[in-house]
Amino acid sequence: MTTTRRNALVRPCTIIYLLLIGLTLLTWALGRFNDRIGLPVATLSMTVLGIALLKGQLIGDFFMGLRRVRGAWRWVVTLWLLLPASLIGYAFLSSY
Repeated sequence: MTTTRRNALVRPCTIIYLLLIGLTLLTWALGRFNDRIGLPVATLSMTVLGIALLKGQLIGDFFMGLRRVRGAWRWVVTLWLLLPASLIGYAFLSSY
């Protein structure tokens, strides 16, 4: 029985997981403390939507294993994220 020792102290997926937790906390803080921050509602909404897109892409790349995939399969998740996000952003911004 052989064991393999990794050179890295922390695995990349652990770093991405911690980044996802940090982005979730950032999203919560933006919504919770916006009265103190004072961002306009449209800016706040687009920022939160952008963070959600980033989180979805990180999940697709690292946890679904699409980071090393070539061709159309890599773009499926990206387009799946961009289409609803653009429609949500358009609907939100057109209401102003």
